[in-house]
Amino acid sequence: MKDTRIGISPFHQHGALRGFLISGRWPDSTNEWGRLLLLTVQVASIPGLLPTTTVFDAREDVPDLSPVDSVGLVLADGPVLGDDAPPPGKFAEHTPTALLLLHPPSETTPSLPECEGVASGCILLPGLPDLGLGHRAVWVEAEADGTITAIRSKIGIDPIADPDTAVLSLLLAA
Repeated sequence: MKDTRIGISPFHQHGALRGFLISGRWPDSTNEWGRLLLLTVQVASIPGLLPTTTVFDAREDVPDLSPVDSVGLVLADGPVLGDDAPPPGKFAEHTPTALLLLHPPSETTPSLPECEGVASGCILLPGLPDLGLGHRAVWVEAEADGTITAIRSKIGIDPIADPDTAVLSLLLAA
């Protein structure tokens, strides 16, 4: 199974990023989820493709016309704020394997002053703290040309300690 590569194909609707089709297999480590996040942030850095900070979740749903090796989707649930934001309790019945928050360049402050057009993102991999399985997270910042300007990951995080993981954990808890 490890020999199977993870494929990721972005898709859009009406010029806005709607999600990513995952093929081959799902990531099975924090490192692999981090690489998936890196690719999503690089796509989000394309000017105009992501209009505002958006929540995405991993789903094992596969569209009818998708390739045979498709395993699921990372689908946009909506902006963090506003009428189209995910409603409280959206993830109450089924906790997604991963929740992502992608910030377009217009809503990202670069960590390095010489970087322009930087997009950023965070992925929260919910754990089961009562069983000793801590939450994991990865943060990425990248330019439109694909240059990675920042990347970090952490296991056993306190979700409230970072604004991105706080938003994602509140969506899970609501």
